[in-house]
Amino acid sequence: MSEATRLPVLAVLGAADATADEEQVAEAVGALAARRGWVVLTGGGPGVMAAASRGAVAAGGLTLGILPNERPDAGYPNPWVRIGVFTGAGSARNAFNVLSATLCVAIGGGAGTLSEIALALKAGVPVWCWHSWQVQPPPPHGRTPPRIFEDRRALLEALDVQLQERVPGGGTRAPA
Repeated sequence: MSEATRLPVLAVLGAADATADEEQVAEAVGALAARRGWVVLTGGGPGVMAAASRGAVAAGGLTLGILPNERPDAGYPNPWVRIGVFTGAGSARNAFNVLSATLCVAIGGGAGTLSEIALALKAGVPVWCWHSWQVQPPPPHGRTPPRIFEDRRALLEALDVQLQERVPGGGTRAPA
């Protein structure tokens, strides 16, 4: 599939045991991505993953869950996953999440989220973090570090601009 016909994919990364604030931000991020025509990809479980999927579905978007298990089990997939990919790969599925993404947004998270951030950096996939891990590649690796946000409004405003720059179908929005 050519990059020109591929739908842009926003991977929302974060923990199953998220805080209420993390879930609110994830829901807003999912809804914003859906309104801009992006597919919302998550690990398909509860917490941040469910909130981002819920926001995307409420905004009329498409959600994809890359699931760690072979069949439905213990909150996987969450009710808002429209396309579930059962991998049976456990945590190794984190690589599938970030390699399928155009952009990753990490919200809170534990060690699994940290592994996804590292895998995205290794693959050259941009990562934005809100109240998540703050990692800085050592010189001279030349990797772009994650973009860090502490303010939810700043994250959503910057994300809105970024999502508009890449429209479905792989193109970019023409300058006004």
